[in-house]
Amino acid sequence: MTGIKFAWDAVGGDPALLSRVGTVVRREALEARLPVRELGRACVGACALAAAELGARRAGLAEVPEVRVDDAAVAAAFLSERLLRVDGRAPVSFAPLSRLWRTADGWVRTHANYPHHRARLLDALKLPRHASPEDVAARFAERSAREAEETVYGAGGLAVALRTPEQWAAHEQSAVLAGRPLVERVRLDSAPARVLAPLADSAPLLPAAGLRVLDLTRVLAGPVATRTLALLGADVLRLDAPRLPELPDLHADTGIGKRSATLDLAADRRTFEELLAAADVVVTGYRPGALDRFGLSPEALAERRHGLVVAQVSAWGAYGPWAGRRGFDSLVQVATGIATVEGSAERPGALPAQALDHGTGYLLAGAVLRALTEQSQDGGSRCVRLALARTARWLTEEVEHEEAGDVVPDGRSTALDPRFGERDSVFGRVRYALPAVSFVGGPVDWARPPVPWGTDAPGWD
Repeated sequence: MTGIKFAWDAVGGDPALLSRVGTVVRREALEARLPVRELGRACVGACALAAAELGARRAGLAEVPEVRVDDAAVAAAFLSERLLRVDGRAPVSFAPLSRLWRTADGWVRTHANYPHHRARLLDALKLPRHASPEDVAARFAERSAREAEETVYGAGGLAVALRTPEQWAAHEQSAVLAGRPLVERVRLDSAPARVLAPLADSAPLLPAAGLRVLDLTRVLAGPVATRTLALLGADVLRLDAPRLPELPDLHADTGIGKRSATLDLAADRRTFEELLAAADVVVTGYRPGALDRFGLSPEALAERRHGLVVAQVSAWGAYGPWAGRRGFDSLVQVATGIATVEGSAERPGALPAQALDHGTGYLLAGAVLRALTEQSQDGGSRCVRLALARTARWLTEEVEHEEAGDVVPDGRSTALDPRFGERDSVFGRVRYALPAVSFVGGPVDWARPPVPWGTDAPGWD
């Protein structure tokens, strides 16, 4: 099964519509030992086809618009957080304590980009707040990788031991994921069919126009999904806890097309309930169960807002011994054996992009769009759920190298160079990668520039 066919099947798409997808294959895009290019093409292609399908339904078109997936655009989209420029300045990426470290018997990968994660890492290692990378390296060198993993996680930090694919396959969390679909799709109730307002006869075709999306996500897959829904016309309001500011450069990249507000869910439930009462989609990107205490489980949300689509994304999945653990793309790559495949056990490598994040994000957006289409046919509140570690399994075991489509000859060409948009914003002059999701008559850019974290009031336009 080709990648796009697999992804389209995973979101519940009609196989007959696959004939509407065309691809431009560029062998130099997202080069890796694993089929990263094919994964990216599949996720973006399935998302674009879901958007075209919903757009055709709402606009009353006789035929679903043709979708074109260009590997060059996909590669740029998967590298968007690195390609961003603000007044010509390159973004700040990983912090000094977010990296691979040598241990007594191998390697461990940490993530400490946020101040609270950095503090927990240093606490776990019994180091002061001003500790240097050299101090951290010395502490890790005294421990085994598995001991380091458990010690840091026990203190609320983020670290995983490097594993080979075989070692990960023997892990209980891997076994749980193997029994789950790439995209979990659940009907929550018997709410009546959603009546979507017909789209105005104007360009561009915006499949999600008039829909309201509550964005309760953080780095990186969730914000990619909601950024895509914003591209397609949705009114996306990102909500964050006031005490957890987002990294400015990352927020500028994934926040384009959205509004950004802060809200204390514990202290201001009335405002949240007012937002929920008018929402069509809620997207969450926290650990499974982390928001349940606020009444934000899919079942609880659907009970209060009939006909809702709830989309969830996590690092390790909603089930198994690691379900409650925090995680990021870089950590999942190391734990699942990807880092050893792309390098070796002695010198771990990495994918050419945070492909688990981006791929999962586009697939999540596609799953939301398909859920909206299904709702318009037979109703029901819906829940869709994805996990980075399940996407990793797809990449390592199920996606195949393929060159179906219009193959561009080998050799570096200007066609592979990223295509950028540029506009003024509160951040300054922002240059960003243009969207990879493309279909005939669809949008080619976002309607809104990005705004700094917490700029807007927590209310709908």
